[in-house]
Amino acid sequence: MKILLAEDDPNFGIVLRDYLELHDYEVTLCVNGCLAISAFRKGTFDICILDVMMPEKDGFTLAREIKKLNPDIPLIFLTAKAMKEDMLEGFKIGADDYITKPFDSEVLLYKIKAILNRHHPATIEKPEPDEYAIGKYRFLHKLRQLMLHGNIQKLSPKEAELLHLLCKHLNDVMPRELALQNIWHEDSYFTARSMDVYIAKLRKYLKDDPTVEIVNLHGQGYRLCVQQGVML
Repeated sequence: MKILLAEDDPNFGIVLRDYLELHDYEVTLCVNGCLAISAFRKGTFDICILDVMMPEKDGFTLAREIKKLNPDIPLIFLTAKAMKEDMLEGFKIGADDYITKPFDSEVLLYKIKAILNRHHPATIEKPEPDEYAIGKYRFLHKLRQLMLHGNIQKLSPKEAELLHLLCKHLNDVMPRELALQNIWHEDSYFTARSMDVYIAKLRKYLKDDPTVEIVNLHGQGYRLCVQQGVML
């Protein structure tokens, strides 16, 4: 499923885009309404998530133009204002939902799924794997177990979620902000230091396989590198 995301806050937009891509959506991020309508004309999308307050072209104007091109496209508005007049305006345009910032990203995810299921009832969601191969290790996410040669390392909830994110970005960058927002629910100096401690713990658990490495990319995040081994 393809999402058009129009959000003028670059940091928030990137984190939200990465979170949605983590859940198997293809996301086109635009930082203003003009770029968004141009992208909509060129591409095919299943749903649009539009920030209301944007430079050059606000979300309501953008939504009207989108609806002229495709009256059936589902829309979700994002806003920092919880004003009744704005909400009514959004629903008059044809919004399927209206979400006030800050919001729980998991709630947004389920709203997207519910809206897409209404518009695409035949869509079958791809099941997410629970077991991953990390070099010689086996990682059972739901059981929070890391296994090597019959030995089992039990992980804490945060350790398991952090390793899960790294596995989903296997051999690619896992953005630091993505982990902080989804596991710690806060991006601050103290939570960042806490995450560094958990990364150190995971490195210790994975040290017995020299083909596995967690690399720190300064200012970006971490990469779980596996020379030989793929996700199951």
